Amino acid sequence: MSRAVILIIGLLLDRLIGDPDWLWRRLPHPVVFFGAAISRAERLLNRTHASFAARRRAGVLAIVLLLLMAAGLGLLLHRLFALAGPLGGGLLEGLVVFVLLAQKSLADHVLAVAEGLRREGLEGGRLMVSMIVGRDPAHLDAPAVCRAAIESLAENFSDGVVAPAFWYLLAGLPGLMAYKMLNTADSMIGHKNERYLAFGWAAARLDDVANFLPARLSMFLLAGGAAWVAGRRAALNALSVGLRDSGLHRSPNSGWPEAAMAGALDIRLAGPRIYGGMRVEEPMMNGAGRGEATRADIERGVSIFYAACSLMTVTVLVLVLVLL
Repeated sequence: MSRAVILIIGLLLDRLIGDPDWLWRRLPHPVVFFGAAISRAERLLNRTHASFAARRRAGVLAIVLLLLMAAGLGLLLHRLFALAGPLGGGLLEGLVVFVLLAQKSLADHVLAVAEGLRREGLEGGRLMVSMIVGRDPAHLDAPAVCRAAIESLAENFSDGVVAPAFWYLLAGLPGLMAYKMLNTADSMIGHKNERYLAFGWAAARLDDVANFLPARLSMFLLAGGAAWVAGRRAALNALSVGLRDSGLHRSPNSGWPEAAMAGALDIRLAGPRIYGGMRVEEPMMNGAGRGEATRADIERGVSIFYAACSLMTVTVLVLVLVLL
């Protein structure tokens, strides 16, 4: 069974089922193992008394070992699944792909913010958005809560859906496992603070490289999703704002899907925010858009997100049919 067919299986299962809570209450999610391995490597190798250069070298060693471990695990699983034959092995591999994608779970978490705002007002929205973003929720008013949810949706469309699919198509389970390890490492140790600035440098830079193409593909997919949901004008706005304002984001990659979503919804995203009590200044993307994001924008953003996911699945299906 080809990788493209297996990816379609994984995408469809993830779209329909998402992360089954009943399963992960009984078993640890695979990303939990990645996180444990990263934490152990950091405790062993990140010696705070060492020089900046030595800690950077240790971080390079750590991420190389972690990526080799993840790719090796992916290769081992692929070979084990092959023993079940083309059909059985393909289905088993599709289950692994499904577990490592995040379509429905991401949409559910973002919609929970809109539901929290609807049921419990600002405090409900703040509580739910605190589960998906790192900024201080106590400083967010209702429009800022909505913007934070939409930004998380757009950024994680690239990190949690497009990039895993891209790396699976390119390098199979070893590529998918290595990407998930790298992305988890970036979220854990890729911070610009005293503890991680040197040690997490390699993980952060490699994550930027790994997401370079997926982030830009995400912009086009979101524009296609906007065309599907809101029409040609929204799609063109997504493309124009994505191309113009992506560089305003502090990340070299996250700005592409976030700016595209800002254009599709015709709202402003990003701007100043507070992390850990510190104000981070950042320009607004789509500065000419509406300043007041609403619950309806969250719901429309999720519709665009799902349409973009469907467009990606259809694109992979077309690839399968062309290669038959």
